Amino acid sequence: MPDGLHTLGRWTRDRARATPERIAIDDRGVVVTYRELDARAERLAGAFRAAGYAIGDRVATITGNSADHVVLFFACAKAGLALVPLSWRLAPRELAEQLEIAEPALLLVEGEFESLGRATLSRLARRIPNAPLGAHGVESEVPAPAVDLRRATSVDRVDVADDDALLIIFTSGTTARPKGAVLTHLNCFWTNLSFSRIAEIGAADTVLAVLPQYHVGGWNIQPLLAWWTGATVVLERTFDPGRVLHLLQERRITTMMGVPANYLFLAQHPDFEGTDLSSLAHAIVGGAPMPPALLRAWHARDVALTQGYGLTEASPNVLCLPDEDARSRAGSAGRPYPHVDVAVADPVTGEHLPGAAEGELLVRGPSVFAGYFRDPAATAAALVDGWLRTGDLVRRDVDGYFTIVDRISDIYISGGEGVAPAEVEAVLTGHPAVADVAVVGVPDERWGEAGAAWVVVQRGRVTDAAELAQFVAESLARFKVPREVHFVDELPRSTAGKVLRRELAERVASGAVPHVDASAGESR
Repeated sequence: MPDGLHTLGRWTRDRARATPERIAIDDRGVVVTYRELDARAERLAGAFRAAGYAIGDRVATITGNSADHVVLFFACAKAGLALVPLSWRLAPRELAEQLEIAEPALLLVEGEFESLGRATLSRLARRIPNAPLGAHGVESEVPAPAVDLRRATSVDRVDVADDDALLIIFTSGTTARPKGAVLTHLNCFWTNLSFSRIAEIGAADTVLAVLPQYHVGGWNIQPLLAWWTGATVVLERTFDPGRVLHLLQERRITTMMGVPANYLFLAQHPDFEGTDLSSLAHAIVGGAPMPPALLRAWHARDVALTQGYGLTEASPNVLCLPDEDARSRAGSAGRPYPHVDVAVADPVTGEHLPGAAEGELLVRGPSVFAGYFRDPAATAAALVDGWLRTGDLVRRDVDGYFTIVDRISDIYISGGEGVAPAEVEAVLTGHPAVADVAVVGVPDERWGEAGAAWVVVQRGRVTDAAELAQFVAESLARFKVPREVHFVDELPRSTAGKVLRRELAERVASGAVPHVDASAGESR
């Protein structure tokens, strides 16, 4: 049994002793010191225990980035509870489905999303106790946990162990059913230790955090490492290019993380050239490789960029391309992070391929997740013989550098968000005019990729792109709404009856189909 030495509840306690008055969080000008952060987290953890919460219970949230959410994270870490941060960008139906899977003992909703929380709860068959976040919410009074909670994952002990769940992050999959990836204390400890060996963060750093805290990157790519080492984290609610440029200069930000779309929007902003970026020594890029032109734009401002590849199930850091390599290896995802083992396997036979090779990327190491919450079938498919099957096709060269060729699954990434085509297709098939449909990701200058839908219309029915986009928007998040719709007589299929999505994507790339814009999908 692990001894708890790698649990993250220790981090604020240790830091509060070492640097109590140093600023841990700057939340829109309201600062929280390490002493205050640890004291609030300790009080809340104690209140959870007193109210009857047990190790392994889940606490779900619908909230934007906030200091209150960070306090809750560390309180959960101290009490052995698993934080389940849900995306405020999802529709009530989607959130309700995730809550049905996670079965949290408590749901905490930030005031801004109170109506979203009510609409979500109204769709549930079971009652979930709920409260606001913060000093005037759960920190002042903790509701009793759900009385009908099935506690198959809860335990009676009081000491938190390394392999206890810390985060459950819902991730898109190849099917419409969402899956909750369970990340343990040990997973998060090792991924931050690994990250520290490449992207060093120290007490003198000021980190700008713009990734949403319902993403694994909102915790494990910079913020948690910053709180481990005593740095200051400037929390932003959303990404606004003009405001970010202002903060970079005004707060003297030393490092930040974003997806290529973030850096593109910053570089395109009229204030980019005039903003003082002299403090920004290092920036992290994830989600996709930086286009060469965009890389040059940031290098021209003397900003070093470390790129990488990861996935939620690996906590997420897997491959890393330091700035010095990026200048000569554009498009590469780099080589493995420290403490991460990778392999290339034949996607069909599973045989490991030596040397320069192309195949499915496999990952192994202490940062690989514990599995999908209450989904043994999906877990068994993902973890095979001690290796995580990523579902991504990669090419490894003779020097050990990896390039992501394609996703073996059909997920596409739009503005840093994973979208499962099957989920969008499932909604579209509910429209009375849709007889058949396929959705694929296609290149998009603004978002990296966006959805394109091919629709076969029911005989005798009439619809158009705007109507279908609005129909999807009523059930799914806006970033999942297809950007364009193509009406066809039939979909290309293999002899096994499967839709040939690659062929559809190639039609767009070749210009063989006219563009029919579904403008409702452009609102983010």
